[in-house]
Amino acid sequence: MIDDPVLIEDWHPVARVEDLAGGGPVAARLLGEDLVLWRSGDEYLAWRDLCVHRGTRLSLGHVVNGDRLECAYHGWTYGDEGECVHIPAHPEQSPPAKARVTVYRATTKHGVVWATLGSGSAAIPGFELLDDPAHNVVMSGPYPVKASGPRVVENFLDVGHFPFVHEGILGDRKRPEIADYETSTGPDGVLAKGVSVFQPDPYGTGEGATVTYTYRVHRPLTASFIKHGDHSFGMLLAVTPHDAVTSTAWMWQAMNYEPAGDMVEFQDRIFEQDRPILESQRPELLPLDLQAELHLRSDRTAIAYRRWLRELGVRTGTA
Repeated sequence: MIDDPVLIEDWHPVARVEDLAGGGPVAARLLGEDLVLWRSGDEYLAWRDLCVHRGTRLSLGHVVNGDRLECAYHGWTYGDEGECVHIPAHPEQSPPAKARVTVYRATTKHGVVWATLGSGSAAIPGFELLDDPAHNVVMSGPYPVKASGPRVVENFLDVGHFPFVHEGILGDRKRPEIADYETSTGPDGVLAKGVSVFQPDPYGTGEGATVTYTYRVHRPLTASFIKHGDHSFGMLLAVTPHDAVTSTAWMWQAMNYEPAGDMVEFQDRIFEQDRPILESQRPELLPLDLQAELHLRSDRTAIAYRRWLRELGVRTGTA
């Protein structure tokens, strides 16, 4: 397991709920730890993906009777609290007490299974538009990417790349100006208000307009924005840190109108434009020393984010 007390205590998305519709098991990786995810009845479970007998991945096994997980190697079978309950080679023998897997915590929200390697005392990250019945919610991703989690979040916060990486969609290189805006940092994270950028067709009307955003960083690897204007639109991003430089991005879009096109396909297109940029960035770890890279006024959100990560003591994906 990666030594990062901050991220170990946080919750991270690890699978779609539908991936466990049949009970599982499903393999996942979080902060350097290989996990097996499975379902016992209505309970979602996350364990270390390791049979204590001969070190085989439990994710290769089977869910039996709806509430036990059987190892594929020798059939050792575990109950839903992680204890070995059956050894086929010696059915008359009670499994030793130390025949127990490492158990973590898992739960579901927003159509996703979330896991934590810590105490589970924190709440699952939320976003007000996802809970508003007036908004339709669409989940896009997951998007595996060879980039650190903080690099992915910082890219999400950056509107300055819209006219170039997403030219003709989210921005126009002939109008790349970013007006001054406000940022603040507090107990709830980073807030950036009044972030404005010109977009060619922000509402599907065929007309360009300057659009204003409010960005928030809720957790080190969870952020959102609300796009203000004639319609209400927002997005929540949560990034799963598999290790220091590989991640998966999960995105939820919320809107109070009927979009003109397929929003999942739209976000797929946007992320595929971001991918080569993210995977090319060097250093791969996000520098928290503000002297390591150059910054402008339009980078205020990124500057605030880096300072906040440093104050929190986030280690994974940072330098």
